[in-house]
Amino acid sequence: MDLVRATTDERVLRTLMEHRRLTRAELAVLIGISKPTAGESVRRLTEAGLIADTGVRTPGGRGRGRVGSYFGLAENIGTALAVSIAPDGVVAEAVDAYGDVVGRSEREISRPVHPDEVADGVSSVVAKICGSVATPLLAVVSAADPVDRITGRLVHLPDSPFLVGDLDPVELLAPHVAGPVVVDNDVNWAAQAEHAHADGPLDDFAYLYLGEGLGLALVNDGEVRRGATGLAGEIAHLITDGPGSRAMPLTDVFAGLGLHRPGSSAIDVDRLLLTAGHDHGLRQALARAISGVLAAVVALADPTTVVIGGPWGTDPAILAAVRDAFERARRHVPIRPAATIVQPSLAGARADATHRLRSAVVAAAHRTEHL
Repeated sequence: MDLVRATTDERVLRTLMEHRRLTRAELAVLIGISKPTAGESVRRLTEAGLIADTGVRTPGGRGRGRVGSYFGLAENIGTALAVSIAPDGVVAEAVDAYGDVVGRSEREISRPVHPDEVADGVSSVVAKICGSVATPLLAVVSAADPVDRITGRLVHLPDSPFLVGDLDPVELLAPHVAGPVVVDNDVNWAAQAEHAHADGPLDDFAYLYLGEGLGLALVNDGEVRRGATGLAGEIAHLITDGPGSRAMPLTDVFAGLGLHRPGSSAIDVDRLLLTAGHDHGLRQALARAISGVLAAVVALADPTTVVIGGPWGTDPAILAAVRDAFERARRHVPIRPAATIVQPSLAGARADATHRLRSAVVAAAHRTEHL
């Protein structure tokens, strides 16, 4: 009986998360349970403080039946944080169990990046959010650096363009949330956003990010594959076809083409786009280098599709050149531009935070069942 009640309560909660407010009768119809069963579940969840009467009533009387009460999630049920740490700044959002953004704060980061400034930025935007929303139950962090999948710390790799020291997002955010802090790199989150918003099945693909930095996410059976330590997809040092048909690490291609920012391994995106727009030779050089990387990815990971994102990866002229070059490879797969182009890593982190928050609310209902 406890299992039946717990299952019913979970279905009621998840249905309310989807539809926002419903009457007992509407819940019964949508879930496929009896009205008394729906009513008992509503009573239990209300007593547990997880849902509440919204105060809105259905029309009643004059042959239209009894007045019904609309129920929704309790206002103090909790929120989740989605945090993005990127070269252009730190952004923190609070989301509720409906998936709505109920708070947002951001702070720019100066160049060159100073680790202490980044840590202060993360702490300040999160503190500002937490002062205005219900208690965050968890946090999900996107970082534009490699991430150790065990500890959540950022990892130093040679020529990484956005090194922020020995930053530990878990330690920074733990005082602000009641539960876990989940950290992953920005390209993995962008790939998850692409998977979630794909127009049709997209369960096995490679997501190539081309921006100030270079990254790749591998998605297999709908899951991002991170590797033993979380560093799968770090492609900057993959050997490819460079200027003058010389074999070299991918990151050295941009140095050879004069496309790095002064004193940095970060790619100068504005200069790249400006030059590639009228320089056919540069577009071809970029296309050959990217095609060489994709050939290795296809040989090793066997994706059905390659999705290319990032501020210059989705440029139509560059994308067309990469397609043409890659089609000449012995093994190739279709290439398409990313569908999520506005802060894709934050979008992925936000979606994951919402999913985890909903699961936390359901878990709270299960705990109540056993009291």
